[in-house]
Amino acid sequence: MKNEKGLYIQLYNIHGLIRGENLELGRDSDTGGQTKYVLELAKNLSERNEIRKVEIMTRLIDDKDLSESYSVKYEKINEKLFITRIQCGGKKYIRKELLWDHLEEYADKTIKYIKSTGEIPDLIHSHYADAGYVCTQLTRFLGIPLIHTGHSLGRLKRQNLLGSGLTEDEIDKRYKISRRIEAEESVMFFSDRIITSTNQEIESQYGMYQNMIEEKFRVIPPGIELDKFFPYNQQREWDDHHQVIRYKIRDELLNFFNNIHKPLILSLCRPEKRKNISGLIEAFGRSEELQQKANLAIYAGIRKDIQEMPELEREVLTEMLLLMDKYNLYGKMAIPKKHDFEHEVPELYRTAAETGGVFVNSAFAENFGLTLIESASSGLPIVSTDDGGPRDIINNLQNGILVDVKNPENIADAVNKILDNKRTWKEFSENGIHRVGKFYSWKAHVDNYLETINELLEETTIKPKTFIDTGKQLFGFQKLIMLDIDDTITGDTDALTELKEIILTMDERIGFGVATGRHIESACDILQQNNFAKPHIIVSSVGSEIYYRNRNDYDYSTSWEAHIKNSWKPERIMELLDDFEFLELQTPENQRKFKVSYNLHTDEKDLQRARDILIKNKIKTNLIVSHGAYVDFLPFRASKGRAIRYLSYRWNIPHKNILVGGDSGNDEDMLTGELLGVVVANHTEDLEKLRGRRRIYFSEQSHANGVTDGIKYYNFLRGDLQ
Repeated sequence: MKNEKGLYIQLYNIHGLIRGENLELGRDSDTGGQTKYVLELAKNLSERNEIRKVEIMTRLIDDKDLSESYSVKYEKINEKLFITRIQCGGKKYIRKELLWDHLEEYADKTIKYIKSTGEIPDLIHSHYADAGYVCTQLTRFLGIPLIHTGHSLGRLKRQNLLGSGLTEDEIDKRYKISRRIEAEESVMFFSDRIITSTNQEIESQYGMYQNMIEEKFRVIPPGIELDKFFPYNQQREWDDHHQVIRYKIRDELLNFFNNIHKPLILSLCRPEKRKNISGLIEAFGRSEELQQKANLAIYAGIRKDIQEMPELEREVLTEMLLLMDKYNLYGKMAIPKKHDFEHEVPELYRTAAETGGVFVNSAFAENFGLTLIESASSGLPIVSTDDGGPRDIINNLQNGILVDVKNPENIADAVNKILDNKRTWKEFSENGIHRVGKFYSWKAHVDNYLETINELLEETTIKPKTFIDTGKQLFGFQKLIMLDIDDTITGDTDALTELKEIILTMDERIGFGVATGRHIESACDILQQNNFAKPHIIVSSVGSEIYYRNRNDYDYSTSWEAHIKNSWKPERIMELLDDFEFLELQTPENQRKFKVSYNLHTDEKDLQRARDILIKNKIKTNLIVSHGAYVDFLPFRASKGRAIRYLSYRWNIPHKNILVGGDSGNDEDMLTGELLGVVVANHTEDLEKLRGRRRIYFSEQSHANGVTDGIKYYNFLRGDLQ
């Protein structure tokens, strides 16, 4: 349902550098058109009456090599628009391909942030696969409607890279393409709408995916700021600021060109292989005719020292310089080191148009091509790749020529055709100026965007596959009860029935879960056999797995897996312990992905030998002994207590609001600390050492009666509920 108070929308743009003003577009391959689009979309949405709040969610970066503005946690842009930065993967700036291992952390902190505000957004919109991964978790847990924009797609990128000669292994190593494609498949499945810039994206790019559902797609071309990218021949008053910019551009180009009065062939793009900058230089370098009549200027991002740049960008820039030298293009070609996007780029387009020049997009494939409509609005004709968004743009604007850029001669021929015919140049220039407002204004874009949102929010049903029941309940939980199963819940039928009634009639702000050594299937079976209440959460396999209730089933927490999997080497553990006769490896059904289990046939003191050999071989593990007869080796971050503390963090439930109950040694680490511990009277001897500890209540009642007694002791069901 539509929010009558106005919509609250979150836009997720996790990678790259984004701030409210002076975007550093082109600083690297992650800070380009997507960043600009998200900021402009947010600004234009915030100007609409039906919008109450827009929030850009991105990554917090505190890096001495970057502006302090990226380390500001909350940035206010206007009364309705904010940027919220959430830290993950440390504070240093890293490229998007290195963020995959840290996205679970981002999701956890985002859930915690949303809960801390007490306000769930009406809609979330993810940009690119990394944000799609995070927003998939949010929509699954909280049922928030999800819109996604891919900006570019992994399957197409892999196809193009394979075509350029890279191997599958090289592509995966550089671009983490398999993880990206997996995330894209997932977000296509869980999203409610997918926005593209062109029909071609839907047909030839998203059509490569298994989870492509045509009904989800909406084509909404992005807009541009027409007041910024105004035509080169428009009458205007020149102020000192614009004059300074124009003189600066002219002086910079003078440093490169022998004759600055020739038409300017302009290209603006990031230094990426897929942008095919080398193809444009080859086209210019091989054509003596083109060199005689025009200059070439390529603005390929921002750089200080090529040697200090990331490998992939360094390769592209080095190739540009080598080609410049190969064709002896000195005095005819410019590769400026930087440009100010906010102020200089619009003047660059107009400068090129004033010379009678041409804009060239030589990318192998282009999802949309924002620079093409900026050129059009400025009155600069274009030559562009005949792949992707440019087809729609040229079809709508009739202001340029599409070519197969894989052959550099095609680029040269098209540029020559425009430069040689003044009538053609003028027709293309005027078409772009007059048509761009109709097809690519921000007003038209936001109108279509809001129409899509309203259509989505008016839908009354939420698909089961996109919503976990427990998610919104957890979001509302202020307290949590987590209990061991065997001999804590079970063991006394009458006591169990009484405890069940207490749990089923608890305030909806109190959640219930179990923490058990059993695996998930066994835990569900024993609870069902005892006709006990279905938990909202199951921490199973001694804390190595977490599951959330999803109607009559349970969904595995990939977030907890990502948290504990570091340095986990189960095969090596089994190999090192194979010679210890007092350790008998349990049956395969008792082994789990993050748990190696043994039967113990000796005194616990002998286990020190096992610990020593693992330490000697630098194996990090958490060893847990239960009932003096069973030994579990877990990742060093995993245990019942650590899993519960993780739940406390993720769902923002204070430790003092979590009651835990148990009876044996594998419950010890969840009973200690700041949680409210209850030890039932039938506990094993190894818990006696905890007696007298703060926040641990030893009940004189056994089994479930002991839990009920502990709940009353802490006044848990009534205290501190607002």
